[in-house]
Amino acid sequence: MKKLFAIIALVFSTHMLVAAPANDENSKKEKTELTEAQQERLAEIQLRVDEIKAMDFSEMSKDEIKDVRMELKDMKKEAKREGGAIYISVGAIIIILLLLILLT
Repeated sequence: MKKLFAIIALVFSTHMLVAAPANDENSKKEKTELTEAQQERLAEIQLRVDEIKAMDFSEMSKDEIKDVRMELKDMKKEAKREGGAIYISVGAIIIILLLLILLT
């Protein structure tokens, strides 16, 4: 029973922890180099975003505005994928911690 209580306390205490970013230059992540195709695609996305910013939305219909908004969301997702970042949710971290605790 004490072991179960300790595990539950550990799970709830992880929600209270906040990691402060280090201001050390060595701790900063180095950017990965993009290939020529990726750089060209990101440049195309940037040009399209600039075109959309220059548009006059007051003269557009709701359907056209919705299409532009969906296009921007798709381009944002694509640009994030090109960066190659991996995101882990808090729930996944908790499950991983529980598995490590229970299996060791």
